[in-house]
Amino acid sequence: MKLLVIGGVAASMSAASKLRRMDEKAEITVYEKGKFLSYGACGLPYYISGENDDYRKMIARTQEQFSERNIKTHLQHEVLKVDTDKKKVTVKDLGSGEIFTDTYDKLMIGTGTFPIMPPFPGADLENVQVLKTMEDGMVLKEISRKPEVKDVVIVGGGYIGIEVVEAMKTLGKNVRVIEMGERILAPFDKEITDIAEKEIRDHGVELNLGEKVESFSGNGEVESVKTDKGTYKADLVLVAAGVKPATKFLEGSGIEMAENGAIIIDREMRTNIEGVYAAGDCAQVYHKVLEENDYIPLGTNANKCGRLAGANIAGSHEKYVGTLGSAAIKIFNMELGRTGLSEKDAKKLGIGYTTEFVKAADHPDYYPNQTPIWIKLICEKGTNRILGAHAIGNKGVVLRIDVFAVAIHNKMAAEDLGMVDLCYAPPFAGVWDAVHIASNAAKID
Repeated sequence: MKLLVIGGVAASMSAASKLRRMDEKAEITVYEKGKFLSYGACGLPYYISGENDDYRKMIARTQEQFSERNIKTHLQHEVLKVDTDKKKVTVKDLGSGEIFTDTYDKLMIGTGTFPIMPPFPGADLENVQVLKTMEDGMVLKEISRKPEVKDVVIVGGGYIGIEVVEAMKTLGKNVRVIEMGERILAPFDKEITDIAEKEIRDHGVELNLGEKVESFSGNGEVESVKTDKGTYKADLVLVAAGVKPATKFLEGSGIEMAENGAIIIDREMRTNIEGVYAAGDCAQVYHKVLEENDYIPLGTNANKCGRLAGANIAGSHEKYVGTLGSAAIKIFNMELGRTGLSEKDAKKLGIGYTTEFVKAADHPDYYPNQTPIWIKLICEKGTNRILGAHAIGNKGVVLRIDVFAVAIHNKMAAEDLGMVDLCYAPPFAGVWDAVHIASNAAKID
């Protein structure tokens, strides 16, 4: 069996590795557009800041290690077209410019996303950057180290933009975030983002919300950013305006895609074309609470679904149990976590729900350095089943969100979680943990 893999990062290499473990004889060939394989792109902001001093630490396995496992990998090779009728792909060697075709018995697509660059006038100026690939991270790190680069403007208040805020402040830059929406980090509910925004402003970051970028200006290099409300000095601009599935090359292939370009797959990672599989940020994913597909580009989903794709390519029929959209982010001295639905999600879906927002603490006040934790729960009206949880605090937040993720995964009611036997010791938690307090506050309506 000959497998061709398009893309060489999370989902793709998880699939290739799983197939190799299950089938020693399969012929596996990978085409990756970039210069690196199997790396953790989520670590890029910490590489830029210098907290990670070596990009190689983000690489899970090198090209040589895949070669030792008899997985052929071709870097800087872009797949231009897929012909599912003839089971062949058209590939361009970006180094030599050579274009050739290759055939397959089965195909795995894990091309991820590409960063959105709105058509701003001046977007082609030097020092206007995006952050998606390892190469992007290397360029951004080099530019941000220049002493003349003092004023940094970040366009977009999502995960990537906000993580780079801290990186740039670590490097001593003046930082401004311009976000078109009324708040940052849209997947989180407002009660949480209000606290996060205060934390960002308290660290000297200018936060311009409800403001639309119109253009960039400069003589060769960017010098300023113009919005509908003002003009701001900028020696470096990071555009973090979101991502889209990197699937344009599949047009005309017959592979079904959603309106945003995400590949439609079933819970076994199968597309509508027999023998063609997809996973990761280029594809939809099954949501356990919604009980239907959604688009949630997260590395956790990519690795799990890639592994399942590899098993199913080998002949298994393993189904993905489903994502909860669990995610976390660190913002200066605060950590944020969320899982399941937001209140906006529940409202949009027409689900009867109740909410509870509580302030608890990470441990008792008779042990030093107690810090607050704010938790918001979204529960199903009538049953009190937990549908979503969002939290923010100085420490101990994200692992508590993991507890809520397990509860949502298992369809637990708030009162059931409120009596679960969690650990207690004064350095870590009270006899009634923050998880208990929030859960017991959510009364059946």
